[in-house]
Amino acid sequence: MGLTVMSAPFAFKSVFYYTMNYIRYCCLLACWFTAARCQTAADAQIPYPAPLPDSVALRFLPGIVSGDSLDFNAAFSPDGRSFYFCRSSGGRWQMLCSRYDGEQWTAPVAAPFNEAAYSQADPFFGPDGALYYISNRPRHASDTIPDYDIWRIRPQANGAWSAPENLAAVNSDSTEYYVSLSQNGNIYFASSRTGGYGSFDIYVSRLENGRYTTPENLGPAVNSPAMEHDPCISPDEQLLLFTAVDRADGHGSADIYYTRRTAGKWSAARNAGPRINTDTYEYCGYLTPDGQYFFFSSNLDVRWISTRYLPEPFQ
Repeated sequence: MGLTVMSAPFAFKSVFYYTMNYIRYCCLLACWFTAARCQTAADAQIPYPAPLPDSVALRFLPGIVSGDSLDFNAAFSPDGRSFYFCRSSGGRWQMLCSRYDGEQWTAPVAAPFNEAAYSQADPFFGPDGALYYISNRPRHASDTIPDYDIWRIRPQANGAWSAPENLAAVNSDSTEYYVSLSQNGNIYFASSRTGGYGSFDIYVSRLENGRYTTPENLGPAVNSPAMEHDPCISPDEQLLLFTAVDRADGHGSADIYYTRRTAGKWSAARNAGPRINTDTYEYCGYLTPDGQYFFFSSNLDVRWISTRYLPEPFQ
């Protein structure tokens, strides 16, 4: 009604400018909220320790992470200030954590969710900030199957962690090893379940409408009659790295291989080469969230190398 007291052009301009300013404000506000909510580990500045590796793989944090025992796994927390790995001790696998205190990486301590009565290993932070890992803890009080399952815990506001949640849709009555998630939440893992090509195969379970689908075997481009395990998927699901055992073109008993997905199909897997693989056993591949480094386990230690010196698909 108030528009009748001013000319039509003036009224139109007033409404137009008001509307545009309002839209601009809403867009800026939406962008701010989106940026605040969508920060991931890829955005975090990880305080990598010196010396930084280049074309030669180095032991990671000697005396802290890589010690005089069997040390393996690698996972940075979303803020880049905590590093999770595993150590074999007393016949079990313990999950340990080293934190950056602003000046240096600290001596590792047992992760707060570590359970001394069971083994925990293969940590991986999902895009939602949850921590995925494997454990031989029973699913419930009457569970007597001595296998490893995939579990998930979530960080709480008070610094604690939620109770472990068994990923029942993904797990089987056989063992599930290693966990790697893409940016859309799809989960890749190894399993000794029946129906595979070998003793362990690599599978994917897709996250659809908040639920995981029935796991799918990745097929003969990845899996073989021998053993494949420890998948490492890139955030966009275009690159997959994994460990394969006793292949003809291998450098040792187990090497890290890679494959790219084109038009929905995985290419024939290729050996990652001698900068990573040795005459022993390489496993537990992990790409840092910023894509700068590739971590893996070899010769009882956690090692890292710059991705700039690896085959083109890594970069």
